[in-house]
Order: sequence, then structure tokens, then C-alpha cells
Amino acid sequence: MALNHTYDARLLQQETTVGAGVQVLLLALLGTAIGLGPAGWLTGLAFALATWAVLTRAVLRSRLRSFGPANRVTLGRSILVGGVTALVADSFESSPPVTVFVGLTAVALILDGVDGKVARRTGTSSALGARFDMEVDAFLILVLSVYVSMSLGPWVLLIGGMRYAFVAVARALPWLNGELPSSMARKTVAALQGIALLVAASSLLPEVANVAVVAVALASLVWSFGRDVLWLWSVRNVGLGAERPAREETLKPVAELVGS
Repeated sequence: MALNHTYDARLLQQETTVGAGVQVLLLALLGTAIGLGPAGWLTGLAFALATWAVLTRAVLRSRLRSFGPANRVTLGRSILVGGVTALVADSFESSPPVTVFVGLTAVALILDGVDGKVARRTGTSSALGARFDMEVDAFLILVLSVYVSMSLGPWVLLIGGMRYAFVAVARALPWLNGELPSSMARKTVAALQGIALLVAASSLLPEVANVAVVAVALASLVWSFGRDVLWLWSVRNVGLGAERPAREETLKPVAELVGS
């Protein structure tokens, strides 16, 4: 039994190690193609190391029998996000080529809807996979908001920081960690953030139009968070009671839903 457990653990570690290796390869390709500076290299390597360490620890603690195809898709998205992060760090010294930046970001956003479908079709859905997907999404939005804020102003950082601020406040106010009903509106608003930031980052529109697009995205995000907070406030003392949907599985912890 111990031998089987060790073998499985090694397989899981191999998956995360390969992911870190591919991340370094992507950085090398970017360095060759556009000449990453020290900031880009250091940030990209730090991202690769942090992802490898956190993900390896998480998969071993989860006791998954295999990494699974859906997690591989999310890991691929994470690698792309690492590349975007390196480009943003490098942009403080020199702007990255728009085509490379937009290309990596667009693929990462498109794949956002793939890993969930793969998990459902292969029957490999897991709490780890959902959390991994959520964290990759949140970090990409944070990085994009940093990049766009350099041209539109620091107010754009509200988009990337809102989910992290919510999690921080929830540590002091446990009722914010309650359960929320599934909502298509919430998912739509979350998807809108990445699209709006990518449009603004591409510089295809005049600055006034970019400001309008990002402002609408921020307003919708504030509305989404506000609606969820009010719902959690309304049920904090009385429990879900009659307001609980007919199917129990339609409710998920707020940490897996808000801002994802």
C-alpha cells in the first residue's frame, strides 16, 4: 500500500514539475523572441517556483489518484498567465509587443471555459481543480489590471484587487464565507472583466473608449459583489431556510464563486 501511495505521489509531482519546466521554456522563448529584461525573468521564474511549490503541496494533500486532464488544461493556462505576468513586469521598463501580449492573454481567457467542460465530461471534477481554476483566473485579472492601470490610472486596480480584498475581509467577517446560489449573471460579469481588460490592453480603441469599457466592467463587478454581499447579509443569522434552492448541490462556498 505504501509503495502504491509513493508511486502515485511521484506521478503527481512529475506533473507539477513538468509544468514548471514548460513555464521556464516559455520564458526562454519570450526572452529569445522579444528580449525579456531582468524584471521579466525574475518575475516569471518566481511565478513558476511559487506555482510549482503551492500546486505540488495541494495535489499531495488532496490525495488525488491522478492529476487529470482538466487540471492539465488549467496548468497550461497557468503557464500562459506566467508568461503574461513576466511581460507585465517587463513593461515597467519597455512595452511588450502587443501581438505577443494579446495572444497569450486571449488564449488563457479562451481556455477558461475548457477545463470545466473537460472535468465534467471526464468525471474528474474536484475541489482542488475548482480552486486551481479560480486562483488562475483571479491572478490573471489582477495582472491585467496592473498593466491597464499604467495607461488608464490606478482606479483600474480595483478590478484585480476586489476579489482579494473580499477574501481578506471575510477573515474578519465569517458570514461572508457563507454559501451562494449558482448565478449565470455572476459568471457573465466575471468573464467580462478579462475581456474588457484585454480590449483596453490591446490599444485598439481610443483612450476614451477604453476608459468607458473598463468602467462598465468595474461597475458590473461592484454590482455583482454588492448583490452577493447583501444576500449573505440577509441570511447570516437565520440560515438559508426557505431561501435554499431545491437542489443542495447548486450552492457552493462563496470563496469558489465570488470574482471567479
